[in-house]
Amino acid sequence: MIGTWHRHLTHDLRRSEHTVRAYTTTARRFLRFENVEPEWGPLADCDHLTMRRYLADRRKDGLTNASTARELSAIKTFLKFAAQQAGKKQENVPRMRGPRVKKGIPRAVTPDDAIGLADLVADEPQELWIGARDRAVLLLLYGSGLRIAEALSLNGDALPLGDRLTVTGKGSKQRTVPLLPLVKQAIDAYVDATPYTLNPHQPLFRGARGGRLSQGVLQKAVVRARQALGLPPSATPHALRHSFATHLLAAGADLRSLQELLGHASLGSTQIYTKVDAATLLDVYRNAHPREAE
Repeated sequence: MIGTWHRHLTHDLRRSEHTVRAYTTTARRFLRFENVEPEWGPLADCDHLTMRRYLADRRKDGLTNASTARELSAIKTFLKFAAQQAGKKQENVPRMRGPRVKKGIPRAVTPDDAIGLADLVADEPQELWIGARDRAVLLLLYGSGLRIAEALSLNGDALPLGDRLTVTGKGSKQRTVPLLPLVKQAIDAYVDATPYTLNPHQPLFRGARGGRLSQGVLQKAVVRARQALGLPPSATPHALRHSFATHLLAAGADLRSLQELLGHASLGSTQIYTKVDAATLLDVYRNAHPREAE
């Protein structure tokens, strides 16, 4: 059973190695705690009380609200897969809400937060292809620095994917951006899962009824996920593009290259990220320097 689950995460959903490891560990822990028969049918029949007992026990181990939200997401995804394997309706999987997360000081979207946000968004919809779609778009924003409008304007002629992608930005200007393996795998997973034929001159990312995916649908999904993870309101789809730029700059990317990747008409638009990075460094200094704490 665990082997089948691992293959599904790796080959069907194409989740990251970190996510596969975390979700597989959660599945093993859940089966061991509840002593559920290693069969898909009984597992698919787990109810709210079963899930609550498990999460309550995990909280005894010091699990934070944000970590509890991630664990709940992993369990729900596992139970949806169990229902699918057992030939039952995935809609019957308990739709539990995670714990409320206390709002903290606004912070930048870290790489782990970006991946966690994309993974949690993918686990919420009842239809797997919609979750795969939302995850692919969010990883594209973070991994390649696209504007949300640029990502959603892509058509089927972007396929098959290589290690680069040509996008059309503001003023109908085209640029080429890199595609990380993680991003490519996420888009490929969506392409394999979608019920729609992706023709060259039709939208790549489809809405539930087959039209072009709207920004509002994706933004609502992100709101639900960021609340579950305890991320600030500033953690929006567009913030993933800003995080892409800030992280590249912190890693040593020069402004001219960053300008090209972001599709900025002027270098002045790109220079704002030097201020963002300086603010981050100042926060680190204030929190870490021994004299600052006196």
